[in-house]
Order: sequence, then C-alpha cells, then structure tokens
Amino acid sequence: MLRALLFGPGWRRGIWGCSFSSWQPHQPPAGLLSATEVVNHWAAVFEEKGIPEARESSEYIVAHVLGAKTFQSLRPGLWTQPLTPWQLQCIQELSSYRLQRMPVQYILGEWDFQGLNLKMAPPVFIPRPETEELVEWVLEEVTQGPRVVGAEGGPLILEVGCGSGAISLSLLSRLPQSRVTAVDKGEAAVCLTHENAQRYEDPVALDGGEEGMDIITHILALAPQLLKDSGSVFLEVDPQHPELVGSWLQSQPDLSLHLVAVRRDFCGRPRFLHIKRSGPQRGSPVDAWPGRQPARVPG
Repeated sequence: MLRALLFGPGWRRGIWGCSFSSWQPHQPPAGLLSATEVVNHWAAVFEEKGIPEARESSEYIVAHVLGAKTFQSLRPGLWTQPLTPWQLQCIQELSSYRLQRMPVQYILGEWDFQGLNLKMAPPVFIPRPETEELVEWVLEEVTQGPRVVGAEGGPLILEVGCGSGAISLSLLSRLPQSRVTAVDKGEAAVCLTHENAQRYEDPVALDGGEEGMDIITHILALAPQLLKDSGSVFLEVDPQHPELVGSWLQSQPDLSLHLVAVRRDFCGRPRFLHIKRSGPQRGSPVDAWPGRQPARVPG
C-alpha cells in the first residue's frame, strides 16, 4: 500500500490517473498496440500467475483505461485501434496491482451495483454480485407484501453493516419514498457510504411512479407525433419493464408502436428495448442477446 501511495494510481475526475515508476514487469512486446491484443497479453500473464478471473480482470482494466465499464461495451472499432503510450503504461501499472492480487474493484476505485456507480476503497468490503439478488428479493417483498409505511409515506429500512452503502442506496433508488438508516462499526465504511450517497442521483429523477412506468409511457405516448413510418425508439429500462412495456403497447393499438426487440445487458438482464412505429406486429419480441450469462466478478 505504501508503494501505491507513492507510485500508483490516484483518483482523478472519477477515473484513475496513473504515475509510473521504472519497474514494469511483464511489459507487452513492442508493436502490441491494440486493446484486444493487450487484453490477450494480460489475460495470459494473469493465467500464468494463477490470478482468479484472468481474462475478466484484463478486460475490466483495459476497458476502464479506455473510459468504459466493460470491454464488450466499447465500440468495436476501439478493439483494434492502436493504444497511446499513456494508455499502455496505465494498463501496465494497474495490471501490476492485479498481479499482487488486489481486487479489481479496488484497482478501478469504483464498481456498479444495481445500476449505481459506487466508489470502492479498502478496507471496506466489496459488495458481492450475489447481494444484488438480496436487493431484488427485498424489493419483491416490499412491492408484493402488505404496505408498511413510515412518516414519509414509504417503508422504514435499517441496514446493519452498510460497508460501501450498496444495499441501502440501491433500495433507496428503487423505493424513493422510503427512509433508510445505514450503520456500521467501521468509520471508513460510514464515510464511504456517505460519500457514495453524495454521488447518488437526484431521487426525483429516478421516481417513475408505482411501477416505474410513468416517464416511459409519457415518452411512448408522444412518440407517434415525432416519428415517421418505421421510425424507432430505443429505451434503457429496468429489467422488470420489458414485459410491462410490451403489455402496455398492446393495450394502446392507436399508437401503432410495437416492441420488436429486447437486448440484454452484460449481466444478462433484459435492459434495452427497440420500439418501432409500423404496421401490425409480427411475432413476439426478439431477444437480440440470447443465452448471455451474468458476468463473473473477479475477486
């Protein structure tokens, strides 16, 4: 950790800025410039050294340096585009920390949880990907069970051992009328939760009504006035919304809008919708990314 403070990455405008020492083990051979080639190089190095999730680690680091969340989300043209010397050196430095088995989340300094971008820093625990399933379970119980409200008109939630605040903040984002209290015995965890809360979006911008459909239906109701024949609307929605949107469109035949495709995000959840203004719908929506499995999170 001392070396990290002296020579390593430092937080700058939401991504890591790199300063470099002369020690550069496992440096890629000369002429190895594209993102894909660098991913392959470091995946092989990590595999050789027994680093868990070798390819995933390499992809996350390269994508981060290129300003993306995942390697798959990069524009295909960037996969083969030559990297700059600064990018290559930054990847080199971040990869050296992975060789020391530092978790990718700490190396990048941030991680996504339930659609929220949260800061990560040791010694606070990193939220496990399975914890997202706990959040989904709580949301199901809250929305399907008897309505329990507090003074603010929503449920009262207490999280003991909040860590980075991932659970509390994700529940608050989905239940904007709720009141959440998050506690932890570690001062670092409390401070990190508070910092992540300050990074959190305006709850009003996330409040889409009881089923989260208010803004979506408003946009779709206006779409026929703005689209020509065969014009398209592309939406990023909550995973529970594709089925709701499809049902709503079927109940509004006068709009002449049809859900023609659903695409999954890199975690395998139905996230993106393609809606067209056209004639009668032919068949059911096409899943444009079938069989995609949730990404494994390097530890």
